[in-house]
Amino acid sequence: MKAYLALEDGTVVEGDGFGAPGKAKGELVFETGMTGYVEALTDPSYNGQLLMLTYPLIGNYGVNSDDYQSEGIKAEALVIRDLCHNPSNWRSEKTLNQFLVDEGIPGIEDIDTRKLTRKARIHGTMKAVLYVGEEEKDEEELVKEAREQESIKDKENLVAEVCRGETERYEGDGDLEMVMIDCGYKENILKNSLKQGINVTTVPYDTPADQILDMDPDGVMVSNGPGNPALLDETIETIENLMGETVLYGICLGNQLISLALGAETFKLKFGHRGINHPVKDLETGRVFISTQNHGFAVTEESLEEIGLEISQINLNDDTVEGVVHKDMPIKAVQYHPEAGPGPHDTYFFFDDLKKDLKNGI
Repeated sequence: MKAYLALEDGTVVEGDGFGAPGKAKGELVFETGMTGYVEALTDPSYNGQLLMLTYPLIGNYGVNSDDYQSEGIKAEALVIRDLCHNPSNWRSEKTLNQFLVDEGIPGIEDIDTRKLTRKARIHGTMKAVLYVGEEEKDEEELVKEAREQESIKDKENLVAEVCRGETERYEGDGDLEMVMIDCGYKENILKNSLKQGINVTTVPYDTPADQILDMDPDGVMVSNGPGNPALLDETIETIENLMGETVLYGICLGNQLISLALGAETFKLKFGHRGINHPVKDLETGRVFISTQNHGFAVTEESLEEIGLEISQINLNDDTVEGVVHKDMPIKAVQYHPEAGPGPHDTYFFFDDLKKDLKNGI
């Protein structure tokens, strides 16, 4: 199949199409992991984005459903250098190409992803359109479509599209109870919480605080998710009403939402943090660990002054905020993904702290 990738700055690259024929629109973002393409594709935080992988050979170990971070692919499309059509792995259930076909997701290969990544690092992420099919396409029309689509900063329904939409309960073989506000959570967050013996009840992102408190939880986790946190007024209001009533934890988007609820501000990063090799320093212990990350927005450091939140961790690549704790209330949140999936296990201690704080309560 033919494949055209058009960016809002006028760039058009032609490559080989794979996966399902069709057209995808969204923000083109790059992810730097050498492995973990299944987890990345199924991460709900990629909703509204075309996922470009910087590692050149993708698909060599196939696809296994145990690695899914949601029920299916959440990225709008896949952009890679070379596709492996014959994976070799005893865990493999299907090829990456078949995975995209089954999910109705288009992909493009045989293009210079290094050049596109450099463009994003210099000029910032851009709106893009990918077409995959048998027809020739007018490149100027594709560029026009890329430019005219809504910016991810303004898309209001990204979380609603990936939220499970109903309350669900999971037993963790313990007596601790946690409610997780589902903004598009990854399965590894749930799995790591259950491993700690924590029973988890997930609720939709727009669930009011009084309904959550009626469940009498030992604490509340605000999950990761896609898009601009400043647009989630209902979730921010819920968090405001939960403060001082229960233990509050947050991951990625959850970190931004908790900070916004306390009066902080957020901003869009030039090209985001997406990969499994981001160094983070803990300011209390001085320890540096490697983390998994996937976010395009961050908390503004200056806005944290005099609102009760203290910076606990920073990103060593650009000094952005990676963790916050409250001076007086049991509130803790991190910008990276402590559950990995994929990535290193350096930050699993987050879930030890979660269990400890749920036991101590408010």
